[in-house]
Amino acid sequence: MKKYDVIVVGGGAAGLSGALALVRSRRSVLVVDDGTPRNAPAEGVHNYLTRDGVPPAELYAIGRQEVAGYGGEFATGTVTAVRRDELFTVELANGTTYQGRRLLVTTGLTDVLPDVRGLTERWGRDVLHCPYCHGWEVRDQAIGILATSGMATFQALLFRQLSDDVTLFLHTAPEPTEEQWEQLAARGISVVQGKVEQLEVENDKLTGVRLEGGTVIPRQALAVQTSMRARASFLIDLGLEIVEQETNGLATSTVVAADLQGATSVPGVFVAGNVTDARATVMPAAAAGLTAAGGINADLIAEETRLAVAARSS
Repeated sequence: MKKYDVIVVGGGAAGLSGALALVRSRRSVLVVDDGTPRNAPAEGVHNYLTRDGVPPAELYAIGRQEVAGYGGEFATGTVTAVRRDELFTVELANGTTYQGRRLLVTTGLTDVLPDVRGLTERWGRDVLHCPYCHGWEVRDQAIGILATSGMATFQALLFRQLSDDVTLFLHTAPEPTEEQWEQLAARGISVVQGKVEQLEVENDKLTGVRLEGGTVIPRQALAVQTSMRARASFLIDLGLEIVEQETNGLATSTVVAADLQGATSVPGVFVAGNVTDARATVMPAAAAGLTAAGGINADLIAEETRLAVAARSS
């Protein structure tokens, strides 16, 4: 079995960025990817300097080409388990195994959508979550905010920057505080009580939001709050800790705990991107992959130097 210096699990922006830095440092690298990036439904990646608007698949194809140009290798599949002896053994769903000295996990997260009919089909199109990723594309439209937590007012204020016509659907969220009611009123954001039942769609475009009871509120775009879960179950046997990450004081996601360079509590295992920072967009995820690669290379150099000193002294 071929042994690699580093196995990168996940071929999105963080994984490819980390792989690129490592192969340029003359490390043998294998990238294992299942081809299901979080942003696959989106038409384009935004706020990525020099690549604004590029389709996600095109961005990652360019990245793979760059990594391969320096000798990086790729395997397609889903990692189901990781074991550690002297090396890390990575097992795929099809039974294939690979071994590496270090592990960089960049598998991202899964968005769990609220239970409303029609949301899944529109996800990444006119149902969205991030004003920085998709906000410009829905500017000046009639935007709805589907509230499921106390974060809803903050999300409504973000999208109010993009349109004068914003409606907050309280749905299953707690009642806004007195201060939040004041903020919503001051910014001209209308508030609708009651649960949302389904989306109304015509000619493959969102046209409205139907409440329980049948009332339909016309909307062209709907922002939702997802429950974000790290894609890291295959790391549990290594003893890695999965923790809750908070945004504005509210638990919004689960992530793998790591330090600023991506090092986890398990020696030799590094993480980068959404799997450890649910708030990271594509460009910060790519930067985190580069940072983690630097940490991995330094870790390998320290090990190799210790061994070289020991061999010279023997």
